Amino acid sequence: MQNNTVVITGIGLISSLGEGIDAHWRAFNGETAPRVDSDTFKPYTVHPLGQVDWSNQIPKRGDLRQMGTWQHIGTYAAGLALQDAGIKNDETLCASMDLVVAAGGGERDVSVDTQILAEARVRHDLGPMLNEKLSTELRPTLFLAQLSNLLAGNISIVHKVTGSSRTFMGEEGAGISAIDTTVARIRSGQSTHALVGGSYSSQHPDMLLSYELNGMLKTDGWAPLWQREATAGGGIITGSGGAFLVLEGAEHAKSRGARAYAAVDAIRSTQIRRNREDLQATVARLLDAARPEKGIGLVVSGATGAKGITAAEKSALDLLSTSAVRGIAGKVGHLREAQFPLAVAVAALSVFNGAAFPPIDAKNEREGSARIETALATSIGAVRGEGVARLVRI
Repeated sequence: MQNNTVVITGIGLISSLGEGIDAHWRAFNGETAPRVDSDTFKPYTVHPLGQVDWSNQIPKRGDLRQMGTWQHIGTYAAGLALQDAGIKNDETLCASMDLVVAAGGGERDVSVDTQILAEARVRHDLGPMLNEKLSTELRPTLFLAQLSNLLAGNISIVHKVTGSSRTFMGEEGAGISAIDTTVARIRSGQSTHALVGGSYSSQHPDMLLSYELNGMLKTDGWAPLWQREATAGGGIITGSGGAFLVLEGAEHAKSRGARAYAAVDAIRSTQIRRNREDLQATVARLLDAARPEKGIGLVVSGATGAKGITAAEKSALDLLSTSAVRGIAGKVGHLREAQFPLAVAVAALSVFNGAAFPPIDAKNEREGSARIETALATSIGAVRGEGVARLVRI
């Protein structure tokens, strides 16, 4: 079996911090306050996208019309990654490129939902009323456009990425599985290059509802990620954004003269039953398994902010006494399926630039070492799914 080195040659990012790697690296290295909206969905806070000209990456209006916002975000981020890798306009490379997407369940038609709930309060014939709405209000084309694998479909249509395609579902675990699977395929020689990532739209009522039904959203405004245990609500502040990566075998990247940000040296993941197994001990084991013998200078944490879960992760991270820890959700919010791709991207940028960016929460994050050669990226799901990736300088 082959054991190819897997490198990251393209990174596409869009979030409340802006779009592109330069905007994000500047934001993480600056003292700019996180961009938040605490009014639109009060009492909940989100990290919203700014103004985006979608036509920069999705030029056809017909393509734009039949996508939901989360697909706009994902297709846009995918285009940025292809562009960054120098592949976007190469029809041969795109045609042979594999595509792996971490996707949610789409976005509901909130206006129809609201209409149904309003009529349910005053009508007693709920069955006939629902049948009436199903036949007159719901559009099959809208439903089809929200299918989870349609994000991959739209990326294929817009960017002509037409190799094999896979879609993973399952919140943060989907992002972990997407990258893990892609790395394994390239390492074994089953694939030479692939596009992998995910996206999330926090500015949609049903996305917030899915969290708040479990009491997981913070309800008293923004606070630093590691300081939410004593605040109101469940601790999570979501963010809109997308993160896609171009992964390649090192030899494949070298043959076309591509720049590599970092190598994905290892991925460790699991999915424990948290009511039976100790989460802190599990995270500590994953970190230990992914950590190189010479130690680790930086951990880019994708911690969600969820109470209890985030505290358990932080306790495990504190055992790495010489490592600088950065909780990126404090800057961009929690991006669910895209959180692990985002953490891996930021860790790769840190390794490429040879430095840890300044603490996001000065009270709970220490300064980094002078030189970063290796970094870990984590994603510990709000409900399930635990993963760690090791990025090394190439």
